[in-house]
Parts: sequence; structure tokens; C-alpha cells
Amino acid sequence: MRKTGRKRLIAGICFIAAFAVWTVLVKNIDVRPIGPNGSLVGFAAVNEYVHKLFGVNMLLYSVTDWLGLVPIFVAFSFAVLGLVQLIKRKSLLCVDRSILLLGVFYVFVATGYVLFESVAINYRPILINGCLEASYPSSTTLLVLCVMPTALMQLRRRMNRYRLRALVTLTVIIFTAFMVMGRILAGVHWITDILGGAMLSCGLVCLYSFGVEFFKEK
Repeated sequence: MRKTGRKRLIAGICFIAAFAVWTVLVKNIDVRPIGPNGSLVGFAAVNEYVHKLFGVNMLLYSVTDWLGLVPIFVAFSFAVLGLVQLIKRKSLLCVDRSILLLGVFYVFVATGYVLFESVAINYRPILINGCLEASYPSSTTLLVLCVMPTALMQLRRRMNRYRLRALVTLTVIIFTAFMVMGRILAGVHWITDILGGAMLSCGLVCLYSFGVEFFKEK
């Protein structure tokens, strides 16, 4: 195993472990009823300060919500690519390993998405359509920070022109940064929700990158 591969594996494990520890802390440190309808929130002082600092911007919330369809479309596109390869090559084993790993990666991301939507660690700082919604980790942050970096890895592997690669890289970075900052500034998540989503995403992406590197050596 190459040295870079080991670093990605270690980084992935560390980020996942950090997310697990962070989740426990969010559930147990400075828990107070500062949310809507008296909902309990961990790290209450920090979360309340940041929420009051930025306030609520429902327009930005709507924009980032609709733009959340972009990573879903991107993931669907790679799923179609894998299906096309499977049909043309007539064997699952002949599909690009990185695409197969991407499919497994998407399953883990979707599982985490569904799990934390059904198991509420924190509720949103505002009511959505009059209802409390699970907020931890930020599902939009998780989706964007998982799908866009892995998509960039795939696209860069398939592009030979330097300027095109640079343009795509810059576009993905700007879009990803806008989405994460947009969710913070929209005020529909506690800051701890965003941080939790970022930790989990970084861990999963590092493990995917390790998997691609590992199987490339086989």
C-alpha cells in the first residue's frame, strides 16, 4: 500500500471517530431548551450565539434547498455511467472499479442520510411548515460534501485537457463552498449540525479515496 493510501485511510478513520465523539458531545454538553417548542440543543451557548449572529434567511434556505438537487443529479449521472458500462461490458466485474466503489460509497451516504433523518440528535432552530425537523448532521452539507468531491475525483480522471480540469475543479469548489456557507447563513441549522456533517463527509470521502487507490494497485 502506498504512503498516500495509508494517510487517506488514517484520515478517514480519524474523521469518522471525530464525528462519533462530536455526536456524543452534542448530546451531552450544555444541553438546554433553546430550540422551537422548547426542543433541547447541545452546545447551547455557542449554537445560540451563532444563530443570533446570522439570523434566518429563508430565501437563501430555498436557494440552497433547490440547489441540493445538483449533487443528486450528479450521483444519478454516475449511476447511469455504471449501468452503461455494465450493459456494454456484460459483466459487473468489468465496470470501472472506481465507479463500483462510488456506488458503494453512495449507499453509505444514503444510509447515513436516512438514519439521521429518522433519529433526531438535534432539531432545527426554526420550524419548517410549522413542524420540528431533525437537523443533525446537516443533510445538505453531508450530501454536497460527499457527492461533489468524489465527482471531482471521477471527472479529473477522465479529463485530459488542463484548462477544462481547472475550470471544473474551480466550479465544484465554488459550488460546494457556497452550499455549505449558504446553509450556515440561512440559519436553518445549528452550527454544530454543519460541523457534524462536515466531519462525517470528510471521513467518508477519505475512505472512498483510499479505496480507489487500494484497488488501483490490485
